Amino acid sequence: MNVKNKKFILLVASTALFSSCDLMEKIESRAEVINNYERSALALARENRELKMDIERLRFEIQGLKSTNNFLKLKLDDKQKEEKGRGLASVAPVAPQNDLVKYDIYKWSPNQILATAETAFKKQEFEKAAQFFHALAVHYPEHREINDKYLFQAGVAAFESGEHPEWVITHLDRLVKEYPASKFYRGARLWAALTHLKQGNNDQFFDTVEEFRLKYRNTDEWKILSGHYEKIVQKYKK
Repeated sequence: MNVKNKKFILLVASTALFSSCDLMEKIESRAEVINNYERSALALARENRELKMDIERLRFEIQGLKSTNNFLKLKLDDKQKEEKGRGLASVAPVAPQNDLVKYDIYKWSPNQILATAETAFKKQEFEKAAQFFHALAVHYPEHREINDKYLFQAGVAAFESGEHPEWVITHLDRLVKEYPASKFYRGARLWAALTHLKQGNNDQFFDTVEEFRLKYRNTDEWKILSGHYEKIVQKYKK
């Protein structure tokens, strides 16, 4: 074998050897990549299982919270109904001989009671209006028409009747508490204050007058109250 052939064989062998080494490196590198993918896939699968377990746990907790919330809501509704019942029970009823509603006899529907009350109010039959307005709250305390307008009319009718100051305070205080943004709010405060004045509750009256003097000087309600203001101020300065 001549020298040229030997060199050629060595060159081929070297090339094959290098190619074989390079191939092995590629195979090993590819295997490492695959292994990394497998490890990542296993880790993701484990995380997915854990997340599913967390989701199921949270669903269970949410269901428990919903049940607790429903229970508390029922308890709150019962408490509110109980408080409403106590509030109405504390208001003196109409004497039987002066009872214009006679609910036990006629069994008025809520719409009939309200229509009669509003008609009497427009006619300035305030005793009748006051009794029918009050009857709606007594016999149908959850009726949808018991809103700020109803409470205001009920309070004013009771005030103008001159017979039921406790009804005035009951209806108008409820309006002030439950409907602070109502257009009847200032009027409710006014009529409640005048009722306190008539009852000799000067502290409550003066508190309302001071509130109007500071906040509502440019209102019709203040014009009514201002006639009493100076006299009350002088009394409290002594």
